[in-house]
Amino acid sequence: MEDREIVALYWERDPRAVSESQDKYGSFCGQLARNILEIREDAEECVNDTWLRVWNTVPPKKPDSLQAYLGRIVRNLALDRWRHLHAQKRYAGTTVLLDELEECIPDGRHMEQTFEDREITRTIERWLRGLDRQDRVLFLKRYWYGVRLDELAEQAGCAPGQLARRMLRLRRQLRRTLEREGIWL
Repeated sequence: MEDREIVALYWERDPRAVSESQDKYGSFCGQLARNILEIREDAEECVNDTWLRVWNTVPPKKPDSLQAYLGRIVRNLALDRWRHLHAQKRYAGTTVLLDELEECIPDGRHMEQTFEDREITRTIERWLRGLDRQDRVLFLKRYWYGVRLDELAEQAGCAPGQLARRMLRLRRQLRRTLEREGIWL
C-alpha cells in the first residue's frame, strides 16, 4: 500500500492504518530502535509506542513521507528511552555515538533561541549536501540511524579503524564548517 493511502487511513481513523504501517515499516523502525538501544525488548517497546504516537498525531499532521515521519518518531522515542536508562549504564555503544558527535554539535539545551537552532540545522544540511554521496550516506547511517562502526565498516568494505578515521575527518570538517558560519562550540 502506498504511503498516501496509509496516511488517508489514519485520517479516516481506520485501525488498518496501524497494521499497514507495521507491515510496510515495522522492520525499518525496529532496526532503527535496536541500533540505538541494543536491547531487543526496549526497541520493541519503542516501536509499539511509535504506532500509538503516529495514531495520535495523524491527523492533524499529514506527513509527505511516512517512512521519514515514522523514523523520526521511533528515533526520538528510542533516544528518550536511552536517556532514561542511561543512568543505569546499560548502553555503552550509544554513549560512544553521542560522545563522538558532541565535539562538533552544540548542546541544544544551551541554545539561546530557536532561530539559532534553525541556522545550525540549515548549515548542517548544506554541509551534508556538499559531501560526496558515500560520505553523506556513511555519516547519516552512523549518526542518524546509529549503525555500529564495525557493521558500517563491513557495509563500506573497509576496516573499522579506517572508517573511524574517516568519520573523525568528517566530524572535524563539520566542526570547521559550523565555526566558519559563526556557530561556536
